[in-house]
Amino acid sequence: MAAAALLLPLLSSGPSATADGRPSPSALQSEFAAAAEEFGVPQSVLLGVSYLQSRWDAHGGAASVTGGYGPMHLTDARTALAEAPHHSHGAEDARGDEARPVRAGDDAALPETASLPTRLRTLERAAQVSGIDPSELRDNPAANVRGGAALLADAQKSLGRPASDDPAQWYGAVARFSGADDVATATTYADDVFDVIRTGQARTTDSGQHMVLAADPDVAPDRAQVAALGLRTADAARTECPPSVACEWIPAPYEEFGQGDYGNHDKADRPASQSVEYIVIHDTEATWDTTLRLVQNPQYVSWQYSLRSSDGHIAQHVPLKDVAWHAGNWFVNAKSVGLEHEGFLVSPDAWYTEAMYRTSARLVRYLAHRFDVPLDRQHILGHDNVPGTTAATIRGMHTDPGPYWDWAHYFTLLGRPFTPEAAPDSRVVTIRPDYDANRPLYTGCTKAGEACTPHGSGAVRLHTAPSESAPLVKDIGLRPGGQDSTTGVNDTGARASTGQQYAVAGREGDWTAIWYLGQKAWFHNPRTEPTAVPARARVLTPRDGLAEVPVYGRAYPEASAYPAGVPVQSVSPLPYRLRAGQEYVVGDLLPGEYLYATTFDTAGHRVVRGQEMYYEVQFGHRVAFVKASDVEVRDR
Repeated sequence: MAAAALLLPLLSSGPSATADGRPSPSALQSEFAAAAEEFGVPQSVLLGVSYLQSRWDAHGGAASVTGGYGPMHLTDARTALAEAPHHSHGAEDARGDEARPVRAGDDAALPETASLPTRLRTLERAAQVSGIDPSELRDNPAANVRGGAALLADAQKSLGRPASDDPAQWYGAVARFSGADDVATATTYADDVFDVIRTGQARTTDSGQHMVLAADPDVAPDRAQVAALGLRTADAARTECPPSVACEWIPAPYEEFGQGDYGNHDKADRPASQSVEYIVIHDTEATWDTTLRLVQNPQYVSWQYSLRSSDGHIAQHVPLKDVAWHAGNWFVNAKSVGLEHEGFLVSPDAWYTEAMYRTSARLVRYLAHRFDVPLDRQHILGHDNVPGTTAATIRGMHTDPGPYWDWAHYFTLLGRPFTPEAAPDSRVVTIRPDYDANRPLYTGCTKAGEACTPHGSGAVRLHTAPSESAPLVKDIGLRPGGQDSTTGVNDTGARASTGQQYAVAGREGDWTAIWYLGQKAWFHNPRTEPTAVPARARVLTPRDGLAEVPVYGRAYPEASAYPAGVPVQSVSPLPYRLRAGQEYVVGDLLPGEYLYATTFDTAGHRVVRGQEMYYEVQFGHRVAFVKASDVEVRDR
């Protein structure tokens, strides 16, 4: 990439439109050059900061999860405050454990909204120092770039430093632009920007703009400039994070408060007591400050880590050996780590910053290495991929991070991009649409039935036949009455997501069918613009003689495995069936397991492990489990 970048020098001028009036593919590059010259900011610094915020995308004017606009992610979050915390949405019990009362979090009072911090009001400051109207900064990418350049120039001036042509002299201004309030985060953010400058980047944005940042491998910034920012030193003493991120210890409470209840997680001894098999990706749908206050409430729920959108800062709340209450499925909770990503949404068609994607990916790589978790989509789950525990809980399960999380980019950052693994006629496919070009219609972002803002998506829609006019496939768990799935942004009933693997059930023209929730599900997959790539994987099917086998939302032990004093947990099948002739991609082979930890006193905690073995499968949009004794496994 760096070599290619050197062949394409940054533009200082150029045509702003094509003959038919549309912006030329080089228009945005020219706007960066002009803004850099106008405000005396090195082009590489302006481009590097913008890349870390938005990867130069404009997102069609839509705000980010923290109310940030445009390529420079100028924040105007006043109208974007959530009215309720994420874990109070819907009917999901975050613990997902039938052995004790529901803990949904909605009994915790929502903290009062404090005045917004400076990092969520940068558009206001950009308007002041640039003289550009706030509406222009929100809606016009060129104006947004000028506003970002003005902010960087203002930061440099406030530090008493000259408007140097040398990018290395802008380290302190870049650190201030992050909005971070602690030294480690500001330093990590600035380091990331200068890493982009050193290595170079080139990509086509979501609006078709060809952008290039030529590599400058010799740039050596003055990192000591951060000392002049007067930032606090975060408490990282008990954190479990890689050295490449900025991490802070803000503990969730573990205290007894009467009537047999306590909050807001369980003590354990993982991985000695139980293996960690999953890492679950959430979004918070609350401000950063609200998120931190909620996780410190003993009557609320918990997760291991929170990640801040603007700069990628991480707070750890629960030790990795302990079990947080986050996924709505006790089996998954007991064997997972939960990551909440900051976002308070005006509508769910918002976007996530590159700074947060990068920090999150580093943390996940660290966790995967520590617990030997495979970097694939049956182990790195969205909250929307976690199954309901029983038929009664399916409809209440959460749907974050939703169809706008960029799984393809995320797994590229994880070092595991989704690439073809087999011949075009393979019996297994990995879902992988072009995120920017793939813009299926979603409804209900702001009002039921209303179309959402057009937006890139990592999900494909599934039909009952190879036609766009065919009904969407049904999810009898979500709609027991047998109604069709919908285009609702939170309806996961007919959706396959990037990185998920499915067995092929048929092909017809530009359409491919997969086995999904016990039925054939068709998606548009033309060879010229594929939305899936061929893959190799193990699959399972009912063993000979069985017409169908039950599917489960958790892998609990058989009744005979429970010792005296530990109540037997029911092994309840979901309403779906895996039928003869159908195949589903295999994940882990796991023993039935149940963590009994319903008391504050840990002396009575037990891990019950049975003889019954289960396979995890990619059964629909969510994963599921089947008994190993019911199926046979094949290579495809």
